[in-house]
Amino acid sequence: MTTLGIIGAGHIGSQVARVAIANGYDVVIANSRGPETLADLVAELGPKARAATAQEAAAAADVAVVTVPLRAIDDLPAEQLAGKIVLDTNNYYFERDGHIEALDKGETTTSELVQRALPDSKIAKAFNHIFASEITSDGTPAGTPDRRALATAGDDAEAVAFVTRFYDEAGFDTVNVGPLSDSWRVERDRPAYVVRQNAEELTANLAIANRLP
Repeated sequence: MTTLGIIGAGHIGSQVARVAIANGYDVVIANSRGPETLADLVAELGPKARAATAQEAAAAADVAVVTVPLRAIDDLPAEQLAGKIVLDTNNYYFERDGHIEALDKGETTTSELVQRALPDSKIAKAFNHIFASEITSDGTPAGTPDRRALATAGDDAEAVAFVTRFYDEAGFDTVNVGPLSDSWRVERDRPAYVVRQNAEELTANLAIANRLP
């Protein structure tokens, strides 16, 4: 079974861990405070989960999820994540991360910055435009009328295919935005951000997004 290495055990990371466990994945999860601080979460997740350092989670991962503040991406274990699919959940919150001129000017995207920090990894956007609590509450079986859709973006077809499959397992349809350079369409303050939408509605919201909201 696939091992999901989750780097960042906050709201999104812990919810993705719950979805992964529910679908039979093994989970190795890390945070910035040390594995011992994750004892309660791992106990809840059960025997298919364990806590580790970020380096250990990256090394153990078949697929990784990076869900850390944007300001921390340069500290990610790039060597251990080389060659692996990495799901990027990042959003740019200048109030938290400080201003990043290239993002303020619309010259790059958060996922492109993650790709720069992890040059040998296969990056795909995932789970950045849904409230964390809804990751485990809004999923429905494939074929459900008006099923909620989530977007992904990526330059690597294998990474995008994994997100599409994982979204479906979690209970969501997928809309592919395109390359990482277009992932701004689903970032903070755009029409597709943290609203419930089916695939048709999400596609429409992506189309009307402005590069600088």
